[in-house]
Amino acid sequence: MSTPSDRKYTDSHEWFKADGDVVEMGITKFAVEELTDITYVEMKDVGESIDAGDSVGEVESVKATSDIYTAIGGEIVEKNERLDDDPSLLNTDPYGAGWLVKIKAADLAPLDGLMDQAAYDEKYAG
Repeated sequence: MSTPSDRKYTDSHEWFKADGDVVEMGITKFAVEELTDITYVEMKDVGESIDAGDSVGEVESVKATSDIYTAIGGEIVEKNERLDDDPSLLNTDPYGAGWLVKIKAADLAPLDGLMDQAAYDEKYAG
């Protein structure tokens, strides 16, 4: 599974895909491989306001519990309810069915400072 080129990446292995002012976020394949089998996902609720740098939730695996941080502020407008029943979607499809939350961004500018696919792969997949 290659790293998609249609999103931006952080050093803490979150990805962000903008569609207008709504940004879908998740964690990268690299993060999933480091955590190994993800067994539980808990995200903040729809309607909650968040600031850049805030934790939007956590994922638990057989190895560790990890907070998930956002690079943008705004309001959570959707969370992936499928992960409540099937957290393994993160293991099998972290860039598709395993997305975590969608955020209505207050400002998209912070995404400009994140890595593109080539920079992320050079740093973490190479």
